[in-house]
Amino acid sequence: VRQTHWDEYVTRFVFGGLVTVAAGLIADRFGPAIGGLFLAFPAIFPASASLLQREQKEKKQKAGMDGTQRGRLAAGIDAAGAAIGTLGLAAFAAAVRHMLTQHPLWLVLTASTLAWVFVSVALWLTWRSLRRGSARPGP
Repeated sequence: VRQTHWDEYVTRFVFGGLVTVAAGLIADRFGPAIGGLFLAFPAIFPASASLLQREQKEKKQKAGMDGTQRGRLAAGIDAAGAAIGTLGLAAFAAAVRHMLTQHPLWLVLTASTLAWVFVSVALWLTWRSLRRGSARPGP
Protein backbone atom coordinates (compact mmCIF):
# COMPACT_ATOMS: atom_id res chain seq x y z
CA VAL A 1 0.00 0.00 0.00
CA ARG A 2 2.83 2.39 0.82
CA GLN A 3 4.44 1.82 -2.58
CA THR A 4 1.23 2.62 -4.46
CA HIS A 5 0.92 6.18 -5.72
CA TRP A 6 -2.31 8.14 -5.41
CA ASP A 7 -2.71 8.30 -9.20
CA GLU A 8 -2.84 4.50 -9.34
CA TYR A 9 -5.76 4.51 -6.90
CA VAL A 10 -7.54 7.14 -8.98
CA THR A 11 -6.99 5.09 -12.14
CA ARG A 12 -8.41 1.96 -10.49
CA PHE A 13 -11.45 3.79 -9.13
CA VAL A 14 -12.17 5.52 -12.45
CA PHE A 15 -11.88 2.32 -14.51
CA GLY A 16 -13.86 0.35 -11.93
CA GLY A 17 -16.57 2.98 -11.86
CA LEU A 18 -16.78 3.14 -15.65
CA VAL A 19 -17.09 -0.64 -15.98
CA THR A 20 -19.78 -0.71 -13.27
CA VAL A 21 -21.73 2.13 -14.91
CA ALA A 22 -21.47 0.41 -18.29
CA ALA A 23 -22.83 -2.83 -16.81
CA GLY A 24 -25.67 -0.88 -15.21
CA LEU A 25 -26.55 0.84 -18.49
CA ILE A 26 -26.50 -2.48 -20.32
CA ALA A 27 -28.75 -4.01 -17.64
CA ASP A 28 -31.12 -1.03 -17.90
CA ARG A 29 -31.33 -1.35 -21.68
CA PHE A 30 -31.30 -5.13 -22.15
CA GLY A 31 -32.42 -6.47 -18.76
CA PRO A 32 -30.65 -7.83 -15.71
CA ALA A 33 -29.81 -11.21 -17.26
CA ILE A 34 -27.68 -9.57 -19.97
CA GLY A 35 -26.34 -6.87 -17.64
CA GLY A 36 -25.27 -9.53 -15.16
CA LEU A 37 -23.04 -11.11 -17.79
CA PHE A 38 -21.08 -7.88 -17.94
CA LEU A 39 -20.66 -7.78 -14.17
CA ALA A 40 -18.54 -10.90 -14.51
CA PHE A 41 -15.91 -8.66 -16.11
CA PRO A 42 -13.48 -7.68 -13.36
CA ALA A 43 -14.16 -4.00 -12.80
CA ILE A 44 -10.57 -3.06 -12.11
CA PHE A 45 -8.92 -5.22 -14.78
CA PRO A 46 -8.29 -2.42 -17.32
CA ALA A 47 -6.60 -0.34 -14.65
CA SER A 48 -4.57 -3.18 -13.17
CA ALA A 49 -3.35 -4.33 -16.58
CA SER A 50 -2.21 -0.86 -17.61
CA LEU A 51 -0.59 -0.18 -14.23
CA LEU A 52 1.15 -3.56 -14.22
CA GLN A 53 2.45 -2.99 -17.74
CA ARG A 54 3.80 0.43 -16.81
CA GLU A 55 5.38 -0.82 -13.59
CA GLN A 56 7.20 -3.71 -15.30
CA LYS A 57 8.40 -1.45 -18.10
CA GLU A 58 9.75 1.12 -15.63
CA LYS A 59 11.54 -1.62 -13.66
CA LYS A 60 13.41 -2.80 -16.74
CA GLN A 61 14.18 0.76 -17.83
CA LYS A 62 15.79 1.47 -14.44
CA ALA A 63 18.08 -1.49 -15.14
CA GLY A 64 19.01 0.05 -18.49
CA MET A 65 16.86 -2.20 -20.66
CA ASP A 66 13.76 -1.69 -22.78
CA GLY A 67 10.90 -3.07 -20.70
CA THR A 68 8.19 -2.93 -23.35
CA GLN A 69 8.13 -6.69 -23.95
CA ARG A 70 8.27 -7.50 -20.22
CA GLY A 71 5.38 -5.11 -19.53
CA ARG A 72 3.25 -6.61 -22.27
CA LEU A 73 3.98 -10.13 -21.03
CA ALA A 74 3.00 -9.23 -17.45
CA ALA A 75 -0.23 -7.58 -18.65
CA GLY A 76 -0.99 -10.64 -20.80
CA ILE A 77 -0.56 -13.01 -17.86
CA ASP A 78 -2.81 -10.75 -15.79
CA ALA A 79 -5.41 -10.87 -18.58
CA ALA A 80 -5.29 -14.67 -18.65
CA GLY A 81 -5.92 -14.74 -14.91
CA ALA A 82 -8.83 -12.32 -15.25
CA ALA A 83 -10.35 -14.45 -18.02
CA ILE A 84 -10.00 -17.62 -15.96
CA GLY A 85 -11.57 -15.92 -12.94
CA THR A 86 -14.41 -14.60 -15.08
CA LEU A 87 -15.18 -18.07 -16.44
CA GLY A 88 -15.12 -19.45 -12.89
CA LEU A 89 -17.57 -16.74 -11.85
CA ALA A 90 -19.80 -17.65 -14.80
CA ALA A 91 -19.80 -21.28 -13.57
CA PHE A 92 -20.80 -20.03 -10.11
CA ALA A 93 -23.67 -17.99 -11.59
CA ALA A 94 -24.86 -20.87 -13.76
CA ALA A 95 -24.91 -23.23 -10.78
CA VAL A 96 -26.86 -20.70 -8.68
CA ARG A 97 -29.38 -20.14 -11.47
CA HIS A 98 -29.87 -23.86 -12.01
CA MET A 99 -30.21 -24.85 -8.34
CA LEU A 100 -31.70 -21.85 -6.52
CA THR A 101 -35.40 -22.68 -6.80
CA GLN A 102 -34.97 -26.38 -6.00
CA HIS A 103 -32.48 -26.56 -3.11
CA PRO A 104 -31.71 -24.84 0.20
CA LEU A 105 -29.52 -21.74 -0.02
CA TRP A 106 -26.62 -23.24 1.93
CA LEU A 107 -26.44 -26.11 -0.55
CA VAL A 108 -26.72 -23.80 -3.56
CA LEU A 109 -23.90 -21.57 -2.33
CA THR A 110 -21.70 -24.52 -1.40
CA ALA A 111 -22.17 -26.24 -4.76
CA SER A 112 -21.76 -22.98 -6.67
CA THR A 113 -18.53 -22.18 -4.83
CA LEU A 114 -17.23 -25.65 -5.61
CA ALA A 115 -18.15 -25.13 -9.27
CA TRP A 116 -16.23 -21.83 -9.26
CA VAL A 117 -13.17 -23.43 -7.65
CA PHE A 118 -13.25 -26.47 -9.94
CA VAL A 119 -13.63 -24.47 -13.17
CA SER A 120 -11.03 -21.87 -12.17
CA VAL A 121 -8.43 -24.41 -11.06
CA ALA A 122 -9.03 -26.67 -14.07
CA LEU A 123 -8.67 -23.74 -16.47
CA TRP A 124 -5.58 -22.47 -14.69
CA LEU A 125 -3.92 -25.90 -14.81
CA THR A 126 -4.82 -26.22 -18.50
CA TRP A 127 -3.49 -22.73 -19.26
CA ARG A 128 -0.27 -23.41 -17.34
CA SER A 129 0.22 -26.72 -19.13
CA LEU A 130 -0.35 -25.16 -22.55
CA ARG A 131 1.92 -22.25 -21.73
CA ARG A 132 4.74 -24.53 -20.60
CA GLY A 133 4.20 -26.76 -23.61
CA SER A 134 4.54 -23.84 -26.02
CA ALA A 135 7.79 -22.73 -24.35
CA ARG A 136 9.52 -26.04 -25.06
CA PRO A 137 11.79 -26.26 -28.07
CA GLY A 138 10.63 -28.26 -31.05
CA PRO A 139 12.04 -31.69 -32.15
